[in-house]
Amino acid sequence: MTGQRGFTLLEIMVAMAILALALPVLLSLRNWDLTLRARAEALTTATLLAQEKLFETELGGLPPIGEQRGEFTDRLPGFQIATAPPDRAQGFRWTRTVAPTFFETIREVRIRISWPRGEAEDELEVTQYVMAKPQ
Repeated sequence: MTGQRGFTLLEIMVAMAILALALPVLLSLRNWDLTLRARAEALTTATLLAQEKLFETELGGLPPIGEQRGEFTDRLPGFQIATAPPDRAQGFRWTRTVAPTFFETIREVRIRISWPRGEAEDELEVTQYVMAKPQ
Protein backbone atom coordinates (compact mmCIF):
# COMPACT_ATOMS: atom_id res chain seq x y z
CA MET A 1 0.00 0.00 0.00
CA THR A 2 1.36 3.37 -0.99
CA GLY A 3 1.31 6.11 1.63
CA GLN A 4 -1.01 9.05 1.14
CA ARG A 5 0.75 12.40 0.91
CA GLY A 6 -0.67 15.42 2.69
CA PHE A 7 0.26 18.26 4.97
CA THR A 8 1.33 17.49 8.47
CA LEU A 9 0.00 19.40 11.44
CA LEU A 10 3.39 21.07 11.86
CA GLU A 11 3.39 22.36 8.27
CA ILE A 12 -0.10 23.79 8.70
CA MET A 13 0.89 25.50 11.96
CA VAL A 14 3.97 27.07 10.34
CA ALA A 15 1.88 28.32 7.42
CA MET A 16 -0.69 29.82 9.83
CA ALA A 17 2.09 31.51 11.83
CA ILE A 18 3.52 33.10 8.67
CA LEU A 19 0.05 34.26 7.66
CA ALA A 20 -0.59 35.63 11.16
CA LEU A 21 2.60 37.69 10.94
CA ALA A 22 2.17 38.90 7.36
CA LEU A 23 -1.50 39.88 7.42
CA PRO A 24 -1.26 42.68 10.05
CA VAL A 25 1.79 44.11 8.29
CA LEU A 26 -0.05 44.22 4.97
CA LEU A 27 -3.12 45.79 6.57
CA SER A 28 -1.03 48.46 8.30
CA LEU A 29 0.65 49.28 4.98
CA ARG A 30 -2.79 49.82 3.47
CA ASN A 31 -3.74 52.19 6.30
CA TRP A 32 -0.46 54.06 5.87
CA ASP A 33 -1.20 54.36 2.15
CA LEU A 34 -4.60 55.90 2.91
CA THR A 35 -3.01 58.36 5.34
CA LEU A 36 -0.41 59.43 2.77
CA ARG A 37 -3.10 59.86 0.12
CA ALA A 38 -5.17 62.08 2.41
CA ARG A 39 -2.10 64.18 3.25
CA ALA A 40 -1.20 64.55 -0.43
CA GLU A 41 -4.75 65.63 -1.21
CA ALA A 42 -4.67 68.23 1.58
CA LEU A 43 -1.30 69.57 0.37
CA THR A 44 -2.63 69.86 -3.19
CA THR A 45 -5.70 71.74 -1.96
CA ALA A 46 -3.54 74.05 0.18
CA THR A 47 -1.23 74.77 -2.77
CA LEU A 48 -4.16 75.70 -5.01
CA LEU A 49 -5.66 77.90 -2.30
CA ALA A 50 -2.30 79.65 -1.79
CA GLN A 51 -2.08 80.31 -5.54
CA GLU A 52 -5.58 81.77 -5.40
CA LYS A 53 -4.59 84.16 -2.60
CA LEU A 54 -1.43 85.18 -4.47
CA PHE A 55 -3.55 85.85 -7.55
CA GLU A 56 -5.91 88.04 -5.50
CA THR A 57 -2.89 89.95 -4.17
CA GLU A 58 -1.55 90.56 -7.68
CA LEU A 59 -4.95 91.80 -8.86
CA GLY A 60 -5.15 94.30 -6.01
CA GLY A 61 -1.95 96.12 -6.89
CA LEU A 62 0.61 97.01 -4.23
CA PRO A 63 -0.82 95.61 -0.97
CA PRO A 64 -0.67 97.56 2.29
CA ILE A 65 1.86 96.44 4.89
CA GLY A 66 0.34 94.28 7.61
CA GLU A 67 -1.37 90.98 8.25
CA GLN A 68 -4.77 89.68 7.23
CA ARG A 69 -6.49 86.41 8.13
CA GLY A 70 -9.54 84.61 6.91
CA GLU A 71 -11.22 81.44 5.76
CA PHE A 72 -12.25 80.36 2.31
CA THR A 73 -15.93 81.22 2.55
CA ASP A 74 -15.97 84.07 0.03
CA ARG A 75 -16.48 83.67 -3.71
CA LEU A 76 -13.68 82.91 -6.10
CA PRO A 77 -11.94 85.96 -7.58
CA GLY A 78 -13.31 86.86 -10.98
CA PHE A 79 -16.66 85.11 -10.45
CA GLN A 80 -19.75 87.25 -10.01
CA ILE A 81 -22.15 85.04 -8.07
CA ALA A 82 -25.13 86.68 -6.39
CA THR A 83 -25.46 84.14 -3.59
CA ALA A 84 -22.73 83.36 -1.09
CA PRO A 85 -21.19 79.93 -1.76
CA PRO A 86 -20.84 77.39 1.02
CA ASP A 87 -17.48 76.93 2.68
CA ARG A 88 -15.54 75.66 -0.32
CA ALA A 89 -12.44 74.59 1.61
CA GLN A 90 -13.69 73.24 4.92
CA GLY A 91 -11.15 73.74 7.71
CA PHE A 92 -8.58 75.64 5.62
CA ARG A 93 -7.54 79.10 6.84
CA TRP A 94 -5.23 81.69 5.34
CA THR A 95 -2.90 84.35 6.66
CA ARG A 96 -1.39 86.99 4.37
CA THR A 97 1.59 88.90 5.74
CA VAL A 98 2.89 91.85 3.72
CA ALA A 99 6.31 93.17 4.67
CA PRO A 100 8.34 96.06 3.26
CA THR A 101 11.58 95.50 1.34
CA PHE A 102 14.57 97.75 0.65
CA PHE A 103 12.67 99.12 -2.35
CA GLU A 104 9.55 101.22 -1.77
CA THR A 105 7.76 99.81 -4.80
CA ILE A 106 8.27 96.14 -3.87
CA ARG A 107 6.55 94.22 -1.06
CA GLU A 108 7.17 90.73 0.25
CA VAL A 109 3.92 88.76 0.48
CA ARG A 110 3.76 85.56 2.53
CA ILE A 111 0.69 83.38 2.29
CA ARG A 112 0.27 80.72 4.96
CA ILE A 113 -2.45 78.12 4.54
CA SER A 114 -3.24 76.00 7.60
CA TRP A 115 -5.63 73.13 8.14
CA PRO A 116 -6.35 70.62 10.91
CA ARG A 117 -4.83 67.14 10.72
CA GLY A 118 -6.07 65.05 13.61
CA GLU A 119 -5.15 66.84 16.81
CA ALA A 120 -2.28 68.72 15.14
CA GLU A 121 -2.30 71.39 12.47
CA ASP A 122 -0.47 71.36 9.15
CA GLU A 123 0.53 74.41 7.18
CA LEU A 124 1.98 75.46 3.87
CA GLU A 125 3.68 78.81 3.27
CA VAL A 126 4.57 80.49 -0.01
CA THR A 127 6.34 83.80 -0.57
CA GLN A 128 6.05 86.18 -3.47
CA TYR A 129 7.30 89.67 -4.21
CA VAL A 130 4.80 92.16 -5.60
CA MET A 131 5.86 95.29 -7.40
CA ALA A 132 3.82 98.44 -7.91
CA LYS A 133 2.66 98.99 -11.47
CA PRO A 134 4.69 101.66 -13.28
CA GLN A 135 2.82 104.91 -13.85
